[in-house]
Amino acid sequence: MRGRELRGELDAFLAESEQDLVAFRRDLHMHPELAFAEYRTTQRIAERLTAAGLAPSVLPRGTGLICDVGSGDGPTIALRADIDALPLQDEKDVPYHSTVAGVCHACGHDVHTTILLGTSLFLAQQAAAGLLPGRVRLIFQPAEELPGGALEIMAHGGISGVDRIFGLHCDPRVDVGQIGLRNGPITSACDKLAVKVSGPGGHTARPHLTADLVFALAKILTELPAALSRRVDPRSSLSLVWGKVEAGSAANAIPDDGVAEGTVRCLDENAWHAAPDLIKSLLESVAGAYGVEATMDYTRGVPPVVNDEVSVEMLTEAAERALGAGAVVPTQQSLGGEDFAWYLESIPGAFARLGTRSPDGFTYDIHQGTFDVDEEAISMGVRVMATTALTALWEVGPLDSITSALA
Repeated sequence: MRGRELRGELDAFLAESEQDLVAFRRDLHMHPELAFAEYRTTQRIAERLTAAGLAPSVLPRGTGLICDVGSGDGPTIALRADIDALPLQDEKDVPYHSTVAGVCHACGHDVHTTILLGTSLFLAQQAAAGLLPGRVRLIFQPAEELPGGALEIMAHGGISGVDRIFGLHCDPRVDVGQIGLRNGPITSACDKLAVKVSGPGGHTARPHLTADLVFALAKILTELPAALSRRVDPRSSLSLVWGKVEAGSAANAIPDDGVAEGTVRCLDENAWHAAPDLIKSLLESVAGAYGVEATMDYTRGVPPVVNDEVSVEMLTEAAERALGAGAVVPTQQSLGGEDFAWYLESIPGAFARLGTRSPDGFTYDIHQGTFDVDEEAISMGVRVMATTALTALWEVGPLDSITSALA
């Protein structure tokens, strides 16, 4: 399909569908659902896909679904959106304010879902007209915020036979009409660490006769992150930051136990895999110096999202065709976690940041009850995702072959 024809097809589709998609997003925003409880959301998506002649397959838990568009001939490209909300109170004064107390879409997953729905409906039209040179797998993923939804999708064959995968995430620091992209790591690995320290306890008048547990815990809090910074390549950006500390109940009593909890973040996949054993070794070393015992509970979260260079080139090519020259802008690495990373451990792909800020408008922040988007971002996202899917399907070799196919 020629690029000008594709733009015209998208223009015509969005002229008819844009207001409907905005209404769909607002409906999701008013009825947010938490991880693995997205039953209504899943049903709404499935109804729309079925009405378009597609055959969605809901996951066994009843939340999240997978749906293929097109035939099995040629490559298979996956597009993913996350569908869950956050346990936050919606603080906005808008007509589409959340109707669920303590739950709201404060990370843009309602927008991601709507964009993928719109892309699905457009691609279904292309497939019916014989214009889809392969298959597109639509992944409406539950439980990104838990996380765990990506692994659920993978466990049920969601990326089986998929050649590449692409996804978008709202970025309120980027203007509508722009896409943030980068090669390599774009988000961080994110794990949780809980440390428990124990000792005999005693009186603060006689710390030399016992193990001064509070002092030892303080040393762990400061020396463990410091030691990590000298034992790991600084380019990996491995960091340990504490968020919770508890020990003792009286000013003159040395307690017999204490706990500390924090997060471990990392941009390098190899350093992430090595982190638990290294932290355990350093923890035992510091604790031993002060006569206390320390145990740790290390909970894996997600690996870093590492964008594949070829996939980034495809997405860049598609975004500039869809939105115009200069639409793709550099974006920073984030130390936030994103379970799209699990897909990229198995297949190549790319994850982009979708501009949702009105030009010269207010800059919101995600994971806040005030978060909202310029809804023009929905049509922009549909243009980018649809063009990306077709660009990837038309791949027959190097990038110049893709360009000639879509020029």
